[in-house]
Amino acid sequence: MVKPDLDAARKLTLTPMETKSVTRNVTLTPLGSLEELTQALRCLPGVGPKAAQRMALHLLQHDRDGAQRLSRALEAAMQAIRHCERCNTFTEGELCALCRSSKRDPALLCVVETPADLFMIEHTQAYGGLYFVLMGRLSPLDGIGPKEIRLDRLLKRALDGVVREVVLATNFTNEGEATAHYVGEMLAARGLTVTRLARGVPVGGELEYVDSGTLAQALRERRALSG
Repeated sequence: MVKPDLDAARKLTLTPMETKSVTRNVTLTPLGSLEELTQALRCLPGVGPKAAQRMALHLLQHDRDGAQRLSRALEAAMQAIRHCERCNTFTEGELCALCRSSKRDPALLCVVETPADLFMIEHTQAYGGLYFVLMGRLSPLDGIGPKEIRLDRLLKRALDGVVREVVLATNFTNEGEATAHYVGEMLAARGLTVTRLARGVPVGGELEYVDSGTLAQALRERRALSG
């Protein structure tokens, strides 16, 4: 039987101070270009370490021209895109195309959480007013209050003397509902008509497959049939 070399084992054992020194040196080692690219791609929503690595390797191995194009587009967007002075969405000028349009109804103001929500409502082609984008929703646990979602700007926009109705189109999450309630009370107290997006059974939906919460809300928000 081979006896273990205790002296060699003692030499390989690190003291706590030595362990901290090694950890600190590893931490301070700069990332290589591939690792830096992988870490950068992880900022995208839903992209974990493996997906980010696959994206990085694909760009480097199969589509370097696409990677260069992506780099240029990101740099140009970061330099050119800003917030619209009136509705707070993304634009390259002081006012976005919707705010400049003379075809929109200025008496209607729809409040949404994100530019993506604005695009979704526009795709319905059922709304012809203007917008205000909060760029978020109230979430005290995350440190997001009225100041962070620019409710002061919304208040100034809604009280311009032209807006007659504010449509609250925040999401139907706990935070979205809290935001709608807060904004609704704030605007209603100043004499504005405030409405909320209706909820209910989706178009083409069958009651058997609708969840009880949605069905209950649909019953509460039922309306008379127009003959």
